[in-house]
Amino acid sequence: MLFVAVIVDVLIPPEFSVFPLLVAAPVLAAPVYSLAGTIATGVVTELLGMAMGYTKGNVALTEYFVRFATIAVLTVLAALLNRAMARDRRQLKDTREVAEAVQRAVLPIPPARVGPLDVASRYRAAAREAAIGGDLYAIRPTPDGVRMMIADVRGKGLGAVRIVNRLLGVFYEAAAHIPDLTDAVDLLEELMQRIDAEEAGPESFATAVLIDVPNDGSALYIVNLGHPAPLLVHRGRASPLEPSAPSLPLGLGDLGRRRVPVDRYALPPDATLVLFTDGLVEARDRHGTFYDPVPFLSRPLPTAPGVILDALIADLTRHTEGHLEDDAALMAVARLPDAPNDAHKARSHTCGVAQQCQARQPHPDVRPAGSPRRCPCHPAPEHPAHVQLAPGRAEGAPEGRPADPSPLADRHDDGGLRRSERGKGARRDRQAVRCRGRLKRKRPRISPGPLTCVHSAGFEPATF
Repeated sequence: MLFVAVIVDVLIPPEFSVFPLLVAAPVLAAPVYSLAGTIATGVVTELLGMAMGYTKGNVALTEYFVRFATIAVLTVLAALLNRAMARDRRQLKDTREVAEAVQRAVLPIPPARVGPLDVASRYRAAAREAAIGGDLYAIRPTPDGVRMMIADVRGKGLGAVRIVNRLLGVFYEAAAHIPDLTDAVDLLEELMQRIDAEEAGPESFATAVLIDVPNDGSALYIVNLGHPAPLLVHRGRASPLEPSAPSLPLGLGDLGRRRVPVDRYALPPDATLVLFTDGLVEARDRHGTFYDPVPFLSRPLPTAPGVILDALIADLTRHTEGHLEDDAALMAVARLPDAPNDAHKARSHTCGVAQQCQARQPHPDVRPAGSPRRCPCHPAPEHPAHVQLAPGRAEGAPEGRPADPSPLADRHDDGGLRRSERGKGARRDRQAVRCRGRLKRKRPRISPGPLTCVHSAGFEPATF
């Protein structure tokens, strides 16, 4: 700008001058450049102003002094303005960092996998202020599956943070101890009523969506409390899961709350559920048009929740040109393709115990007493219900395998074994009962009762 002013000043007649416009250069540089850059701009302006007066040839000494003093004063003012603006920028940056730290502490990032679900979350803060919003999301495993919540508390700042913190605490406790979703909603409503009674000022309320997902991940049980409906993205189509009946937000139950309805929807394995706060759908472009996520989510997209949320935020940024007026919290979940059900988990647990037993095979002449509980995955062959060891071949022993002619044990009424040691050969004889004696001392603690030791072909199962 300075050099353009010099060229213009040279081209115009001598009776005209652009010096009055030139003196504004240091002030214009203050919000753009650093302190050194602002001072350098003032120095260059001083030199150019003196040079312009010299080339004109009609500038008196007094006018030289006035030009010099004017540019010097404006340069000092520009430097002070630059320092003040830099200080404000640092304070705003520190405030934003503190706000982000508090936000992360109150609203931690959920794990990537919870129960049968793949989980992703994003938080898009408003660009116009550093105040902490009241948007929240949470997901927790329950004894019956997974419970999640997304909500938007009225207001901003520390007051909203306190409400968010208390809501999350009640939600976590309810997820662990209250299986019924409507009972959990009642607890959250009671909390908001207490908060409204304790704190003076505007009435506190929060819109929310609570969802229960069973262990197999096949269904969604949804309670919507005045919140934007979640979107189920499946095979190139985004469907809003609207509630069957409207419900009041949390904290407004005294206006006439009734039992909230619970709506059930199927969750296919290749579908993704997208939850969000009103900051997403209330975002506007320069023409005032609200953002609608349905057309974008109806395009062919990957099913990974994180990829969908990143693409959605990128499209939101294009729509608003980076100027978001309100915070937006987003969470997406997808059903894992390999989510086991309860029967599979129980079968895997039992087979794991049987494999530990299989590594310790008993002597074929030692047979169990009683009716053993067999591994459901590897049924054992039939066997006698008693043990009898005698000279010759023991009952049930394989053909061609005679037993030790010296009896090792007698049968007790309780089915136990009584060993008799005879000289130095007793050490070898005791090897015959190692399955019962050794495994009895090393019983896996995860088994509540007798287990069947599964053997290879030709051997009988032994209970220990």
